[in-house]
Amino acid sequence: MAALEANLDDISDALDASADLRALIASPVLSREAQGKAIAAIARKMKLIPELANGLALMAAKRRLFVLPQLVARLRDMIAEDKGEVRAEVTSAKALSKAQADKLAKALKARIGRDVKLKATVDDSLIGGLVVKVGSKMIDTSIRSRLDSLQNAMKEVG
Repeated sequence: MAALEANLDDISDALDASADLRALIASPVLSREAQGKAIAAIARKMKLIPELANGLALMAAKRRLFVLPQLVARLRDMIAEDKGEVRAEVTSAKALSKAQADKLAKALKARIGRDVKLKATVDDSLIGGLVVKVGSKMIDTSIRSRLDSLQNAMKEVG
């Protein structure tokens, strides 16, 4: 499971970083063979576990590589469920320090009752504060949302 999780992180990072990889998995122009060879080369280069490499090869043969991002997300959810973890997406105005991330994870664990794995992103437009998404729940403490609320309240008054 640990090797699979590490491989999923590598694939996710590669999908985020490479427009060419995203084009490869979504291209209807490339043949099955071309996609299969490219995916096999990528799997070798990334040193993916055989089960994942074979799964990707099968997806290429069946022309289903376009669902790779959803597959990665679902497999991550299944691994987290198996480990008793829950995944939280945290968006902040500045990058969180290790201490801040740990403190946030502890606070969320106390509230949810399960271990929390954070996926942190940075959005300068928040001005300050955090937006935390855990499952279907969202906690928005950003200054941008407070300013938007204030602006809406002022529109209603006059």
